[in-house]
Amino acid sequence: MLSRSMEHYIRKLLTGEAQKNALEFAAYLRANGLVFVRGKGYWEDKCYWAVKYRGEYVGFILVNGYGSVGDETEPEGWIFWSDNYISGLFADFPLDDRTKEIAFEHIDFGTCGGGITVKLFGKEFYPVCNGTTFRFNNPNTETLACVKKLVDIRKNDIQR
Repeated sequence: MLSRSMEHYIRKLLTGEAQKNALEFAAYLRANGLVFVRGKGYWEDKCYWAVKYRGEYVGFILVNGYGSVGDETEPEGWIFWSDNYISGLFADFPLDDRTKEIAFEHIDFGTCGGGITVKLFGKEFYPVCNGTTFRFNNPNTETLACVKKLVDIRKNDIQR
C-alpha cells in the first residue's frame, strides 16, 4: 500500500508543466480544506486519491496515467475527475462563457455506469459517464482555473 503524500508521487512521477500544475492544484485543494483519501480495491496500488470536503466527494486524482507506482510510461499523466453528483448542482449554474466552453470540452462522455443525460450550465449532454461528469487530463493553466472554479462551486454547495 502507498503511504506517502500525493505530492511525493507528483514530484517523483511527473515532470515539467504537468508537475507544476499538479503541485499547484494539490496546494490549492489543501489550502481550501480539502483532503486526499487513498484509493482502495482496484485503485490501491495506483497513485489515486479521492478528494473530499467535509466527508463528501469532490473529485478524484490519478497521477501517472493508469500505471502502478514506478510505471513511468506516462510521465506527464495526471487526471482530475469530478464526482457525478455535481451534474445537478451545475444544471443552470451561471458561469462565464469561456469557463463553460472549457467545462464542455472536458465532459466525461461514455457509458460507464450506463451513461446518463445531464444538464450542465443550461445545456443537456448524453451519454455522460455515470461515475464522473468531467475528466481533465493534464490540465494547463487556463483549464486548471476552470477546474478550481468547479471545485469552489461544489465546496460552497457542501457548506450550505
